Amino acid sequence: MFDLDEAKRKNKEQNEKITEYAKSAQIESKKKELVDLEKQTTEPNFWNDPEKSSKVSSRISELKRKVQEFLDVQEKINTVEEMLTLLSEENDEEIERGITSEINDIESRLENLEIETLLSGKYDKNNAIVTIHPGAGGTEAQDWAEMLYRMYTRWAQSNNFGLEELDYLAGEEAGIKSVTFLISGDYAYGYLKSEHGVHRLVRISPFDAGGRRHTSFASVEVLPEIDDNDDVYINPDDIKMEVYRSSGAGGQHINKTSSAVRLIHIPTGIVVNCQTQRSQFQNRDTAMKMLKSKLINLKEKENKERIEDLKGDQMDIAWGSQIRSYVFCPYTMVKDHRTNYEVGDVKKVMDGDLNNFIFEYLKYNAKNKKES
Repeated sequence: MFDLDEAKRKNKEQNEKITEYAKSAQIESKKKELVDLEKQTTEPNFWNDPEKSSKVSSRISELKRKVQEFLDVQEKINTVEEMLTLLSEENDEEIERGITSEINDIESRLENLEIETLLSGKYDKNNAIVTIHPGAGGTEAQDWAEMLYRMYTRWAQSNNFGLEELDYLAGEEAGIKSVTFLISGDYAYGYLKSEHGVHRLVRISPFDAGGRRHTSFASVEVLPEIDDNDDVYINPDDIKMEVYRSSGAGGQHINKTSSAVRLIHIPTGIVVNCQTQRSQFQNRDTAMKMLKSKLINLKEKENKERIEDLKGDQMDIAWGSQIRSYVFCPYTMVKDHRTNYEVGDVKKVMDGDLNNFIFEYLKYNAKNKKES
């Protein structure tokens, strides 16, 4: 049953939220920047510099989108306010249904706007390079790694992100020994950085004839894809390149020549592989992007000025280092140990329903940054 007072309360609350969002997202500042950039495009020599004009055009598109999203929500809130005034004068079930529908739509849009304000990191807008490695435990852990790969594939599909496999090494009996894939789309890295860490599984093992409960671990590494125009210098003498025949998923189509590429960064020991492109040159280019992403991430972690000064580090894929637990037995639960957010429907999560975990982490991360 429609509650007029409750609808008015929600409308007022949403109005306050959009006003607060306008301040935190600096909408007025974005409007001014947009005007200034559009003026630049009318200058006689603007298009003579393709690199600069491309960056400006991209920024204009981004600003227009953000400002328009704000204006659309603001207009919807004002429309609901007018509909509520009209409803106060005469009862109309059609208007009531319209108000309910609009309020729900506004709530969803406000949540999306809130999330975007949390995605303000240097590389948050970039594509994401994701690598999954099983921990100790052979087939059991390798199967868990493959389950995680399926989970991220489903998440990408349901959220309209692209997914491209870059490297795949199958397990002997089941599962995978490792997989690296690219998730492409706006803010892919900003969303998926929450997944970086060790993931723990508790279940009755399908590989144990005795039906015993097993605990398995797998690490998920998430790095931003670094654009070619980012100023990153890697000494060619520090890179060792190996070529080999492709294998694994899709490998039967491309393993007639040694087209797969492995790059080793000698100072840090970092290794990247790419085998899914058609030629050795394509694989090498992709592998270089992966290597740049790893080195820049390590450089920022170690607070080093130069890549040449990096040492490299390792993360234990074991108990005590997990960021999230997935429990299939004796009860069902998925719990994030950083935010303490948990749900009971583990099947839904394994089918790619990760957004609530991602949003909770973004809010947790933003809160920690403010306090530090």
